[in-house]
Amino acid sequence: MPIVYSSEASFEQDTSSGTVIVDFYADWCGPCKMIAPVLEEIAGEHDDIKIVKLNVDENMSVAQKHEVRAIPTLFVMKDGQVADRKAGFMPKEQLLKWVQGA
Repeated sequence: MPIVYSSEASFEQDTSSGTVIVDFYADWCGPCKMIAPVLEEIAGEHDDIKIVKLNVDENMSVAQKHEVRAIPTLFVMKDGQVADRKAGFMPKEQLLKWVQGA
């Protein structure tokens, strides 16, 4: 499934159904750049998990609404509801285990 780059206007719709990993990121953030290829691998291998990326610099109101204080912050959302959240880099196996347990 292709990665979706979300915005303030489309965030609710982009995360409304199924299992979604939301990546709150910024272009200048080192750990964000480290986790990007991990998320790309998951997107390519898991059709049942949608990856939604939201640039916090361009969409501050969404980040503030969800109380994102550090980046990268990852959410697991299930049918539009936040099931869990974590900040920082995670290797692929750990990330998938976290998503499945959320």
